[in-house]
Amino acid sequence: MKIALLGYGKMGKTIERLAIEKGHQIVFTSSSTENKGDLKNADVAIDFSTPEQAVSNITKCFKNTIPVVSGTTGWLDNYSSVIETCKNCNGSFIYASNFSIGVNLFFDLNNYLAQLMEPYKEYIPNIVEIHHTEKKDAPSGTAITLAEDLLKFSNADKWALDTNSDDVLNISAIREDDVKGTHTISYNSKIDTISITHEAHTRDGFALGAILAAEWLVGKKGVFTMKDVLALDTF
Repeated sequence: MKIALLGYGKMGKTIERLAIEKGHQIVFTSSSTENKGDLKNADVAIDFSTPEQAVSNITKCFKNTIPVVSGTTGWLDNYSSVIETCKNCNGSFIYASNFSIGVNLFFDLNNYLAQLMEPYKEYIPNIVEIHHTEKKDAPSGTAITLAEDLLKFSNADKWALDTNSDDVLNISAIREDDVKGTHTISYNSKIDTISITHEAHTRDGFALGAILAAEWLVGKKGVFTMKDVLALDTF
């Protein structure tokens, strides 16, 4: 498989290393400062760029009939227009706030726990996410995905950063040196707390999941999610 890497930072370089180990070829890389190779030679593009670059990167691929796997967060205000472009171009697209297989299992676990907790209004949910200091968006896309699923079964109708309102789901975003990504959902009552946590130890999990998604997407048309890739239809 010939891969274009849109975004050539730490994640892009991790994907490059693991993709080559799996026998794939990197035919194009792009960063904010330079492009190398020829995008049109790619069988699939993997986008881990920046919120400012993501939409133009993805659109360019659709117009060149190149399937796109995108893990860039912070651009989702433009999601509907990107999906429309994908459909108009008869393209192929997977977006995920997190491609880690473990995190996607965690998404399903979060959804199931939220359903179990729905009748017990004495438990107040909250989310804490911790990332490295270089992460530009807050809260993380993963935390937002967790929040959106949790809100379906909560008294709260929206989330907010660092709120004390019982009617709003609180997300705390903490930035520390060299943290790959930790997400904790807690349900707190006066008598006890129930928590679930996912902690990433390396970037390899995110990168391997993105490569798996790219392998799955080649040859397909339409808009998909990691639930399709992993056949997660439990909830």
